[in-house]
Amino acid sequence: MLMHFRKLLWLFAAIIPLFAGAQTRIQNIEKAFNRFLADEQCKYASASLCVLDAGSGKLLYGYNQNTGLATASTLKTITAATAFSLLGKDFRYQTTLGYSGRIENGVLKGDLVITGGGDPTLGSWRYEQSRENVILNQWVAAIRAAGIREISGSVIGDDSAWGTQTTPEGWTWQEIGNYYGAGSSALTWRENQFDIHLRASNASVVKTVPAMPYIRIVNELRTGAAGSGDNAYAYLPPYGNLAYLRGTWGSDIRKSGISVALPDPAYDCAFRLQDTLKKLGINSVGASTARLLSLEQKKVPAVAQKLSTITSPSLSEIVYWFEKKSVNLFGEHLMRTLAWKSGREPGTREGARTLINFWSAKGIDRNALNIIDGSGLSPANRVTTYAMASILFQAQKETWYADFYKALPEYNGMKIKSGTISDVSAFAGYHTDRNGNKYVVVINVNNYSGSGINRKLFQVLDELK
Repeated sequence: MLMHFRKLLWLFAAIIPLFAGAQTRIQNIEKAFNRFLADEQCKYASASLCVLDAGSGKLLYGYNQNTGLATASTLKTITAATAFSLLGKDFRYQTTLGYSGRIENGVLKGDLVITGGGDPTLGSWRYEQSRENVILNQWVAAIRAAGIREISGSVIGDDSAWGTQTTPEGWTWQEIGNYYGAGSSALTWRENQFDIHLRASNASVVKTVPAMPYIRIVNELRTGAAGSGDNAYAYLPPYGNLAYLRGTWGSDIRKSGISVALPDPAYDCAFRLQDTLKKLGINSVGASTARLLSLEQKKVPAVAQKLSTITSPSLSEIVYWFEKKSVNLFGEHLMRTLAWKSGREPGTREGARTLINFWSAKGIDRNALNIIDGSGLSPANRVTTYAMASILFQAQKETWYADFYKALPEYNGMKIKSGTISDVSAFAGYHTDRNGNKYVVVINVNNYSGSGINRKLFQVLDELK
């Protein structure tokens, strides 16, 4: 009996310092956050911090945790968690190549049709099996295997599955046209972007990669002072062919240029396949084209025979780069897919409604989730840190959590997703302290002044270590 009592005393003696250490960390983080709020950079800012116990979900510390704030890319954690829940970690997209009409003596009496199925990775350099040359070679092999040596019609890129609205409501004109503001498409191609190489000495255009003969570039860039960096923006609307380059380009910049949004990825996909076939001696009479439904009310010809099906990487592989490198395009595809696979209209608005309904059914206040897009690029998103932390807490219980956690980047020694847009900086994720105490943490500041705010956010988060 005495031995049992001594064991209990030893157990309590071992546990008490852990609880005391955790309590001290929460007290210290409160002090550190109060110092942050008193900083001159936060004079006119709105800030919030939410810390949950990762085991129980108990709120350990909260400040403005029920105030909706612009999230920037921390919203990607919610989009990813919802996609895993509703689509499954092994979900894959499919893109098909087929033809209309018939083949006679090696001549296709019809059109080649590439039918998009929403794959955001088609032609992407991030995956070995999805790279542009791999996809084009597979299509060429399928065309040759079918005995096609000439095409009497056109090569058509069909993106009709998702309609014509490529960008979410709430995105700004300055973002649209640049690679991180590329719109989503049922037939996305090469992550819907291309590069414009610039000469540092005078900000002139050297070339585009790949060559874009159907896009005219009007260069209004000015050469910036040494050290001023890249302040160049492309203004190129969806389905347009005229790009304006505006802003400044530092005279000492060493990088080659800027990446720009592809205005009509379905067209470019068809264009690249037709160009590849031409170089191999397989000519088509008609021009490469996208579906043209909205302007000319033309219908894509019915596919008589499928030649090839491209299957995307798994959702787990897509989410890995979505969170690790904060690929906005992937988030917008996932948001539209949530609606599409739920039987709704495949748009961002319906995707957001699907997401909110899902988490509301799990006890998250739907009014705490004012969501406009899937990537967090819109400054109109408003989500509370408590709602985001609660979703992160629930994610730990799911079979897909290991893949979700693996995809989170590491900042400041913590597994947390960052988020940055104009005057918004945020972090959301998980941390385990030196004593094994685990936390869910979301910190966010809107409308701060100056620069270098992340270092001060890290000083707050350091108190959890």
